[in-house]
Amino acid sequence: MKVVKFGGSSLSCSEQVEKVFHIVVSDPERKVVVVSAPGKRFAEDTKVTDLLIECAAAYLQGREDQNAFQGIIGRYESIAEGLQLPREPVTEIKANLLELLNRDRHNPQKYMDAVKASGEDSHARLIAAYFRHKGIDAHYVNPEEAGLLVTDEPGNAQPLPETYDFLYRLRDREGILIFPGFFGFNRDGEIVTFSRSGSDITGSILASGIKADVYENFTDVDAVYSVNPKIINRPKEISEITYREMRELSYAGFSVFHDEALMPAFKAGIPVNVKNTNQPKKPGTMIVKKRELVNGPVIGIASDEGFCSIYVSKYLLNREIGFGRRLLSILEDFHLSFEHMPSGIDDISIILRQDRFTKSVEEQIVKRIKEELQADDVKVERDLALIMMVGEGMRESVGTAARASTALAKAGVNIEMINQGSSEVSMMFGVRVSDERKAVQALYEEFFAGVAV
Repeated sequence: MKVVKFGGSSLSCSEQVEKVFHIVVSDPERKVVVVSAPGKRFAEDTKVTDLLIECAAAYLQGREDQNAFQGIIGRYESIAEGLQLPREPVTEIKANLLELLNRDRHNPQKYMDAVKASGEDSHARLIAAYFRHKGIDAHYVNPEEAGLLVTDEPGNAQPLPETYDFLYRLRDREGILIFPGFFGFNRDGEIVTFSRSGSDITGSILASGIKADVYENFTDVDAVYSVNPKIINRPKEISEITYREMRELSYAGFSVFHDEALMPAFKAGIPVNVKNTNQPKKPGTMIVKKRELVNGPVIGIASDEGFCSIYVSKYLLNREIGFGRRLLSILEDFHLSFEHMPSGIDDISIILRQDRFTKSVEEQIVKRIKEELQADDVKVERDLALIMMVGEGMRESVGTAARASTALAKAGVNIEMINQGSSEVSMMFGVRVSDERKAVQALYEEFFAGVAV
């Protein structure tokens, strides 16, 4: 039994929905289909979810956004017409959206969650109607009725433990089940969404709940690439990668998966197959618990920008009990979390996201570190990019850091910091944003030239 998830680009128009239909019915093991809201049809297009956010934001301000509303309904009308469906499904979608928009708005977060989630919910109903129109026994499944219960954290829901037992009962249902991604229900029966790209999370939860043999995640690429194809032309495809490697790469900038999405499947030991909706016969990438280490120490390189560092130096810092705790408590007072914290005997660096670290916050934190911790020196470096090399083989390979450092030096890239994760499957380099592309190219050439992945 398989759970199959299709992203927004795979369901953006009637032609794509037809492809999805043929993919699903071509394999009788594809029992549960998780769908996203319609995505972009072309580069300048707007996702339905973004239109829903615009529409809800207008209503929260006491006005109507007819352009956004008509844009949403127009997308579903276009898909329905292309699939030669009757008017009823779109009429229901329009009525449901109007009812949602006119609900009580005393809690803006929950109101926004309910409107955003309607993109997936409406598309699931429409796609189920199309499957039945084609003579297939298919059923829309409401997440509340199925038992997808989540924590009451709008925009950041987490599945409750009992959810998995409830979802297991889906195995007994007849036909193909069409399930909307991105949201669940709290114990009070209110819609709560996962974080953005949450349809991947829904698919992973369902795969774990029904104890699927495979979770197939269809997107618009043939496989997971070893590096961002916008930086390296035609990079090597990864045929097999571990959960841990994929999570590290997702966190560090890989856009194929949301970095939380794999956790339910990982805990259940269910392999994930990333495949292309437009090339469904290609094998794609398998994400597994363990793999043979046959292709060198590094499986992928990811990069992300928008970071800064706080460098703190104090003589005999390593002997001062509680220094790190007191340093982090200062950040906690400003509701800041850190990403990495490499340290030496007399110094420590804290890497954090730059968007919340304003100049005003910086001045206050630097002052407190100097006064409360009596630091010898405190420096803030902005506009950093983090380059992450990931690979299970790094634990068993000697000289990986030396090879990487040499490659970066030859490319004229100055390393601002280096940090190896405690799991030993990742190595992080901090570089200037202006050197990000050059650094990734140098590392790719060093570790992937002539290597099969």
